[in-house]
Amino acid sequence: MQSRPHFAKTLRLLAAAALSLGAAGSIAAPPAEPPHIVQAPHYGDGLFYFYQERYFSSITSLMVSQHFERLPHHEDEAEILRGGLMLSFGLHREAGDIFARLIEKGGVKPSVRDRAWFYLAKIRYQRGFNPEAEQALTHIEGKLPGDLEEDRALLLSNLLMAREDYAGAVTALNTFAAAKDANRYIRFNLGVALVKSGDVARGTTMLDELGKAPAENEEIRALRDKANVALGFTALQENRAELARTYLERVRLNGMQSNKALLGFGWAAASLKKPNLALVPWEELVKRDISDSAVLEARIAVPYAYAELGAYGQSLQLYNEAIAAFEAENAGLDESIAAIRGGKLISGLMSTNPGEEMGWFWKIERLPDMPHAGHLTQVLAQHEFQEAFKNFRDLRFLATNLEGWRDNLGVFSDMLTNRRNAYAERLPKVLERAKDIGLDALQRRRDVLAEELKQAEDSQDGVAFADEKERDLMERLQSVQAALKQLGDDPEFASARERARLAQGALVWRLSQEYPSRVWDAQKGMKATDAGLDEARRRDAALAQAQKDEPARHEAFAKRIAELDKRIQALIPQVAQLTKEQQQVVQEIAVAELVRQKERLQGYTMQARFAVAQLYDRANSAKEADHAGKP
Repeated sequence: MQSRPHFAKTLRLLAAAALSLGAAGSIAAPPAEPPHIVQAPHYGDGLFYFYQERYFSSITSLMVSQHFERLPHHEDEAEILRGGLMLSFGLHREAGDIFARLIEKGGVKPSVRDRAWFYLAKIRYQRGFNPEAEQALTHIEGKLPGDLEEDRALLLSNLLMAREDYAGAVTALNTFAAAKDANRYIRFNLGVALVKSGDVARGTTMLDELGKAPAENEEIRALRDKANVALGFTALQENRAELARTYLERVRLNGMQSNKALLGFGWAAASLKKPNLALVPWEELVKRDISDSAVLEARIAVPYAYAELGAYGQSLQLYNEAIAAFEAENAGLDESIAAIRGGKLISGLMSTNPGEEMGWFWKIERLPDMPHAGHLTQVLAQHEFQEAFKNFRDLRFLATNLEGWRDNLGVFSDMLTNRRNAYAERLPKVLERAKDIGLDALQRRRDVLAEELKQAEDSQDGVAFADEKERDLMERLQSVQAALKQLGDDPEFASARERARLAQGALVWRLSQEYPSRVWDAQKGMKATDAGLDEARRRDAALAQAQKDEPARHEAFAKRIAELDKRIQALIPQVAQLTKEQQQVVQEIAVAELVRQKERLQGYTMQARFAVAQLYDRANSAKEADHAGKP
């Protein structure tokens, strides 16, 4: 009898992986949701970039506004947002420091403090400090806003299951799972927790409901498939093959879990001693990409089934074909490893997945052109690879950002030079114009006018406020009266003398009548004159101060530009070196996964060769038995 492929070991691994999906099923939350009532324009500027998912621009705008204290009424909310953005970039330590300061700060609103405790717990969990994370959750006093309350329950359940307190995880999730529109991940986690806590019937029922429920999008369909795969392999472990087939046949034929489901479906039939039924899913599976471990196992499971059916010749042929395919796949893996180490994977991912900014929630959406793109499936599925590649991509973004600022500093330096030249060119002209104005002479003229105004007011002399036309008329009348006086008392000019007297009286009367309004106008004009002189003095003082301050400002800007240029010039090679090192890290992670695929391939190759040897031994034994039976 030929040896059976490592069915038991594969079964244990797949079942463990399927069930462990619940403990890690919490989706990462985006940065902290900011408030919708904005009282500071600069805070709104940061929110604009936030809602555009331009998180780097958002955090830089936010930090600049914080530096210049432009965020009244939003100081704590801004810190929560900044901490959430830091967390989205993977800067766990910096984000933790922000939340810790908020917690320790007095006068913080309870809702803000609760969110800070939640994010601090989340950071500690991600860094592996589970007891500290669980302790942080206990400090949350109220209900968290929006979906954060469900995220809190998921996080608590993960922490409890991590220390094998499955009953506690059930308690934490029960309330949310009872809701009509309960989060599917909460129900999935609860089902896993129930199974592991010993309540297999209820846990299986919940996972079964999830596995049969309609799914409105790809994410939920994928979760439903995971639930059915988990149920199917758990049933296989319990030797309930018929039930396992029921669960596994629900899994979509084309999906992330389809290969595992087809493999398990075949093994369920094999467990029922029905190798002919096992061949149906396995022969479908062997047509798929051989880079998948389930397809690799199917390549030796199919000849195993034929051997069980007694078709030894066909079984031997298929084993040999599997060995040839494994050797070809091994060579393909070597080609992929060489391409990865040559940088083709990284450059391909960068060119096919462009993005404007860095950010922890960016995802790889398109595969690059590689010799064997199917090998990348397992590589890209790794959380470790995804995080490492995000680090690499962010370093590339920072390198581009630094180069942009280096160019901008050159522009700023040119602008400063032009400003200095313009200052040096315009200052003498401005000083000359200021000198021509003669503020002292104007002040003396103002003082003379003020004295005349005072005398006129004291004597209530209306004539003093006559305008130029009126003064000319008065002079003409005086000239006429003087001429008439020289003519003596001649009766012929009596009427002329009377008309001149009446005209002069009318003019004096009008000036006397208009005296109050003219005094008011004169006082108003004097105030305007004083205001103008004060403004001229302020400008003269500002000009004098500018002659001292402007060169100092130019020097301060020049010094700041020089310091920033020095920092940027020092950072550029550091970032370049880190980028190079991170590229090596990303490539080695990818290579390590392909090496693991090669090791699995070698294991399956050895099994196939051993099965071939067993078939040859069986054939030889049969021949010897035939010879021994002949006379």
